[in-house]
Amino acid sequence: MTKHANHPNQPDIEDTPFTHFQVMTEALVELLMDKEVVSADEFRSQLEKMDGKSPADGAKMVARAWTDPEFRMRMLTDVNSAAQQLGLDAGHIPIRAVENTSEIHNVIVCTLCSCYPRMLIGLPPDWYKSRAYRARTVREPRVVLAEFGTVIPDGVEVRVHDSTADLRYIVLPMRPPGSEGLSEEALAKLVTRDSLIGVSLAGPLA
Repeated sequence: MTKHANHPNQPDIEDTPFTHFQVMTEALVELLMDKEVVSADEFRSQLEKMDGKSPADGAKMVARAWTDPEFRMRMLTDVNSAAQQLGLDAGHIPIRAVENTSEIHNVIVCTLCSCYPRMLIGLPPDWYKSRAYRARTVREPRVVLAEFGTVIPDGVEVRVHDSTADLRYIVLPMRPPGSEGLSEEALAKLVTRDSLIGVSLAGPLA
């Protein structure tokens, strides 16, 4: 990302009280440990697994969807199942893929906290968790996208998808022009974290 000067680096995350959902999450974790449903070591191991994720798995899925129509349909129908087909772990929370086209551009936000498909994209960036992004993306998505350097033509509809604790979203970006002869590995390199969120486009070709 290069044009994020206007996006705060989330200075308020540590200074503000927990949201209702964060409090409930903390309480649930403590309850599960108290009931010995999950141990502290198991919980820590899962956190470390999530923290070690990157956008590579999401990029791999997009590259396959660009080259395999059947996989594309499976990804649009059931991301978690499609991930398993590639030997990837998308986690247990349902994830829905939303496809960018010449007529529709999708962008993801979590208005309440920072719900995000971490197992496929990695940790959410600070700006995704910021109040400014969470509020303004819903209110003025085209302006926010333009600040990321992504100008959406007037004739293209912008759809904002609000992730929740029960459902996460991932964007299936459009395949860059001129990439028809590239391998899946090369195509995956064109897919960035930001394009999986929808604030940028995939590519361009080097």
